Amino acid sequence: MRALLTCLPLLASPALALELTYIDSYDLNRPASLDYDPTFCGLWIANEGPEVTLVTLQGDELRRFGSDLSRIKAITVEGDALLVADGFGGFQRLTKDGVALAAPFQIGLAWADTEGLTIDADGSIIMVEDDPERMTWLSPDGTIIRQINTMDLNPPLTEAQGIARDPRTGHLLIVDDWEGTNSLYEFDSDGTLLGTTSLLPYGKDPEGMAIRPGSNQIFIAFDSGASIASFDYQPTLPAGSDPLPPGPDCLMF
Repeated sequence: MRALLTCLPLLASPALALELTYIDSYDLNRPASLDYDPTFCGLWIANEGPEVTLVTLQGDELRRFGSDLSRIKAITVEGDALLVADGFGGFQRLTKDGVALAAPFQIGLAWADTEGLTIDADGSIIMVEDDPERMTWLSPDGTIIRQINTMDLNPPLTEAQGIARDPRTGHLLIVDDWEGTNSLYEFDSDGTLLGTTSLLPYGKDPEGMAIRPGSNQIFIAFDSGASIASFDYQPTLPAGSDPLPPGPDCLMF
């Protein structure tokens, strides 16, 4: 049976609040960072090991390869390529066949505990960290554009892990793991917090997440239980808005 949970966003005026409806889950070992790829209708997954994998939405492996980094902590689709990070401030761009497009590069921070990545509409990189607790916008070459201290939020976002961006609204979704609130945080395109939703009814220790806008779905990886859960999803919208329609979907079908 599907369970419906609606968050109560922190907004000055009434709005159509974010909704999650649980669909299903499947077992997958150590999923740490996710991104949805419409080219393959699948998920790219990093698990803090030396390789990334591409799996179908049912968890069947399609591709596996490594990089020049010592490990891969976070991954995101960047146009026709992939951007991966080692969690220590190191990044590299790869083709979807695993060929390095350039040597690894280091971002302009003394220390970076990269947990999740996504790409903004203008091509900038949005990175989340849990030590120190912040969300950072970077230029494509790794130069810092701006930062948000996520401890200043209400409630604080103490253990940010996965991040995903909905291209239809620009909203950012970030999961906070078990050491934090075990919740999903929703931000507008400028990084203003809209609301939070507890993920405890579905699992413990969320790590990665991805959005499939073509089917109004999100995927959340839970470290406790080693699974990936799928949900029907509607973002927070202004009062009086109709539910957001699906966007373009899988290119393979």
